[in-house]
Formats: sequence, C-alpha cells, structure tokens
Amino acid sequence: MPFKRFLNFLTSLRLTVACLCLGLVLVFIGTLAQVDLGLYKAQNEFFRSFFVYWTPKGGNWKIPVFPGGYLVGTVLLANLIAAHIKRFRFEAKKTGIWMIHSGLILMLLGQLLTDVLSHESRMHIRVGSSSNYSESVADFELAVVETTDPQSDKVVAIPQSVLVHEKEIRHPELPFSIELTKLFPNSELSLSNAPGFLATPAISPGEPAVWVREIPLVTTTDSRDVPSAMLEIKTPQGSLGARFVSAHLSLANNLALGNRTFEIALRPKRSYKPFSLYLEKFNHGIYKGTDIAKDFSSLVRLHRPETGEDREVRIYMNNPLRYNGETYYQADWDHNDDLGTILQVVHNPSWLTPYFSCALVGFGMLVQFGMHLYGFINKRLHT
Repeated sequence: MPFKRFLNFLTSLRLTVACLCLGLVLVFIGTLAQVDLGLYKAQNEFFRSFFVYWTPKGGNWKIPVFPGGYLVGTVLLANLIAAHIKRFRFEAKKTGIWMIHSGLILMLLGQLLTDVLSHESRMHIRVGSSSNYSESVADFELAVVETTDPQSDKVVAIPQSVLVHEKEIRHPELPFSIELTKLFPNSELSLSNAPGFLATPAISPGEPAVWVREIPLVTTTDSRDVPSAMLEIKTPQGSLGARFVSAHLSLANNLALGNRTFEIALRPKRSYKPFSLYLEKFNHGIYKGTDIAKDFSSLVRLHRPETGEDREVRIYMNNPLRYNGETYYQADWDHNDDLGTILQVVHNPSWLTPYFSCALVGFGMLVQFGMHLYGFINKRLHT
C-alpha cells in the first residue's frame, strides 16, 4: 500500500542518516557562503529557508538546488516522531529512551521557535538621559512623526521591506502619500560633488548640500548597510516637492501641511517599551597599563508609570536585566567619552527550551544506563 510504503520511508534509519548528512553539508557550505554574503544573509538563505536557491546571472527567477535548514529540520523532526510512535511501546524498562527522544524532539521544536519568535535590538543611553525604545541592528524604517501636539507624537512607521516593493505609500493617518523615487539599500554620503554621487534635495534651510551614491551591500559582521532614499510628497492638490532621507543623518525632514506639522526620517526600526531606563552611571574599568576592558557596567533606573515601579538595576557582564519578557545585556559603550552605554535587547520567548531539553536528555541517559547497571549488578550478585 502507498501509505505503508510512505510510513516505512518516513520512519527509516536511512532517512535519519540522510538528514544528518545533509545537515552537515548545509552547515559547511553555509559557513563558506558567509565570506561573500555575510552572516545574516547567509543565515536567511541557507538555514532560515526550505530550499537554497540559485539565480542565473542576469535573471530574476530562482532555482532550488539544495534543501534548506527548515526542510532538513522538519523532515528530521517528523522522522524522529514517526519512528518513536511506530517502534517504541511504553514500558518501564524503556523510560529512559522515552525521555531521551522527548528531549531531542523538544530541542528541535525549541530551535524552530527561537528562530521564528526571537529577535535582537539595541538600546543606546547617554549618562543623564533615558530611553524607552530599542533599535534594530539590521532593519530600518521610514518614520513619519506628527509633532502637531506638543505633549505627544503620533508615529507612522513603514518598514524598509515595504519600501522595496511599494513605490507609493498611503496611510489613513497621513494627509499625503509618499512616492519612492529612488532607494539606496546601502549608501554613502558626501559634502562635495564627487564622481558617481547624485545631488539630493536640501534637508532643511541653512543645511549644507549633500550628495549620495549607492555602494555594494556589506558582508562583514562588524558593519551594516545604511540605506538612503529619494522621496516625493504628494497631496490631492499636487506635489509638495522632493525630499531626501538617510539613516546616515540624525536630522529629519520637516513638513508643514495646514495646521499640522510632520518630521520624516529614515532610521533603524524601533521597538517601544512600556517603561524607560535612565542611565545614572556608567563604569568602564581597564587592566592597569593596557586598554583591555576589565569591567564595564551600567547603573540604570527602571521607571514604569503604569505600575509605579521605580528601582535601580546594575547591568554588567554575565548579569543581565530580565524584564518584561526581554533580556538586557551589557554589550558596548561610547568609546569616545565613556558617557554612554549600549544594551543588547534579546526577546526570546523560548529561551528556557534548550535547558529543559538538555536536562531531559541527560536525565533520560542516567535513568536508562542506571537501570541497565542495576540489572547487571543484580545479576552478578545472584550468580
């Protein structure tokens, strides 16, 4: 029967070995690809996909050439569960084996959940100031901030992934549309008209002219792409002119429309928190006679108005702040004056899964080997 043949194939040991071999090859070629693609792009193309694709030079279509990490992991998980259900029957003497297999299944599921649900960002705070948001390391957004009300801002954020596919952006909260004239995924700015650079509209009156050019995407892990874009603001009455935004610039474009005022900026994607962290003190100690960091830590005050929480927290190496489902690690600091801290913010709902799965596998091995050891000793004593 076709179903029986499929079940035999799904539960076979050959499929297990094949998946493990494919996984080893995938790790090898994916690691090599990081040299040209960079860490994040290689992870997405080789490990966070069902297939590894090849695109012919000059073409815009993709051909699957190798199974990706999601496909190998899914088949291996299905193989493990199906084989467990088909071959094993629950008996006291196989308790350890059940625990080991359950731990392996939990480990695979935990890795999938971590890959899908977790994300990292960074929070930069200067001494004497506070922050209630973190910023993505690799993702950017076009932010339109309405500043009409002096007490609060209304923010409309358009992810860079949307800008790539949508040439004209409309939003019910905005009285105008934004047409993307030119997007530079990675860019370089200049204050002079050098070869290869394009002139940009003035950011604001009195500011120096800026030129921009597109540069190749970066592949090293210690650098990142910095996008820029040319925009045109349109209303039903007509165009309000061209605008230039860049993640290189901290200065936003100001726009007045009737009695409403707006700021438009291209910036790292922000994730706002229901609390703020105020940096009271940053400490950076080094070993005497060297510039090697001995200790760097941040003394912050956590303030959450809705709950009345107001307390001091010291964050240092191997002692993060775990709060509101996120973990705040001491990651870096402002090297020029030691008056600012950079906290790495990790959101990973399944962060405990690896600990539970490893503990379950380890305890299962102790139980299984312990039972065999007990049977062996008991047999020797009665012979």
